[in-house]
Amino acid sequence: MRKIISFMHISLDGFVAGPNGEMNWIKVDQDIFDHVGKRISEGDTSLYGRKTFEMMEGYWPTAADKPGATKHDIEHSKWYSKVHKVVLSKTLKEAGLTNTTVISDNLAERLNEIKKSPTDGSEDILLFGSPTATHSLMQQNLIDGYWLFVNPIILGQGIPLFVDIKEKIKLKLLTTRSFTCGVTELNYIVDNFDEK
Repeated sequence: MRKIISFMHISLDGFVAGPNGEMNWIKVDQDIFDHVGKRISEGDTSLYGRKTFEMMEGYWPTAADKPGATKHDIEHSKWYSKVHKVVLSKTLKEAGLTNTTVISDNLAERLNEIKKSPTDGSEDILLFGSPTATHSLMQQNLIDGYWLFVNPIILGQGIPLFVDIKEKIKLKLLTTRSFTCGVTELNYIVDNFDEK
């Protein structure tokens, strides 16, 4: 079965955004872009909450065509145009969206169908950002792993990654990597994934 992996930048004290959704504290460089690009290029499905999806739609479809587009802009725009996008939203309508599925109810059932669907060899379905969607999935035990980029900053307040956790979630560390900009990657799988 495929895995849903939450992909997040996070502060050292566990926040994924500032109090008003600010993300200007996140550090990225070409090394991180290349590293992330390699992993996401192996996937054929991505998962978003509505707000994150609307931000992505507002930029990535045409990012490669803009004057001065960076290597990352071109590569990610190409990937974004071909990947199947799944959006969790009660208000967004699927009509007019290309290569996109909107899930508004029966979350666990619909996502488990996607997790069991045939694949071209790519196992991970990456949930990009989307703290509200992540919290919903956590509460239904639908996240199978966490791919975290810990930024060298303590925010003190903001939107936390982990909220209302009712019971322990044991994780197994798969890989870790440090980047020259000070960010540390931590790649975990939920310890009982094989038993799901």
